[in-house]
Amino acid sequence: MKLDYIQQAYKGLHDGWRYIVGFVIIVIFVVIGQVPFTIAAIFEAQQQGMSLFALDETAIMTVLEPNLNLFLMLLSFAVGLLGIFLVNKWLHNMTITQLTTARKKIDWKRFWVIFISWGILSSGLVLVDYFMTPENYVLNFNLEKFLILAIIAIALVPLQTSCEEYLFRGYLMQGIGVVVKNRWVPLLLTSVVFGMLHIANPEVDKLGNIIMIYYIGTGLFLGIMTLMDDGLELALGFHAANNLFTALLVTADWTAFQTHSILKDTSDPTSATMMDIIIPVFVMFPIILLILSKVYGWNNWKERLFGRVEEPPKEDYKIIE
Repeated sequence: MKLDYIQQAYKGLHDGWRYIVGFVIIVIFVVIGQVPFTIAAIFEAQQQGMSLFALDETAIMTVLEPNLNLFLMLLSFAVGLLGIFLVNKWLHNMTITQLTTARKKIDWKRFWVIFISWGILSSGLVLVDYFMTPENYVLNFNLEKFLILAIIAIALVPLQTSCEEYLFRGYLMQGIGVVVKNRWVPLLLTSVVFGMLHIANPEVDKLGNIIMIYYIGTGLFLGIMTLMDDGLELALGFHAANNLFTALLVTADWTAFQTHSILKDTSDPTSATMMDIIIPVFVMFPIILLILSKVYGWNNWKERLFGRVEEPPKEDYKIIE
């Protein structure tokens, strides 16, 4: 019997309490990772005669120099990712491969196919918008600062996105799935929690709560991708490309990523609701899922997304070679 992605959890120690304890440990790792950013921001705010605790989310993001801000912000996710891997190994006795995929080994080709494809497409859409409405952008390029940004982003953005994917579409998807014995609850729950964790982002202040449709919709999109493909590879590649190319190509005063990117968006963000929220969630994401289903031969959508998670026979718990 070939185990699907959620059933991989049965290969390790999968008691419900372990996932509660593991989640708490992971959060502690993330908090520890935030300590350097907090210390640096408090110090810099004091140097500028301000109190960090009196600033809103957007102002906090501008206290530090953008490259230093990005580095320290992403560092917490790198520490969080380490926490996930340690919890997975020592608390659940599972391998990274089992947390990543139902395949015998991680399929990096899947990762690179969607990483390159979405990177090219998303960058192309930004460039098309730039040439169509140049009045909405200013050239923000500074070679020295951009090169430093590129080093930081290439090294740490994939760790940030991997932390989120391994936590939500990986650890929690598997953990909730084996506890509740179905697929739709972990799919919806991890998508909503993933979205709600972005509620403090500066974008919410500018665009309003409607932006939560995008965050929750993105979580749902990545969750469907993971369950249908029996692995995290596609979700890891898409998320990494989305954040990395955005960080390098365009920034704005009201976004969570304040970077020395090539372009700066100066348009009124409230006018971008349709293009930036509705079209991706309700048009682009379904099209991408349809294309991927043709490429990778996905079928039996109802069972894969809404079916029960059956505990396999004991002899199937071991890794199938």
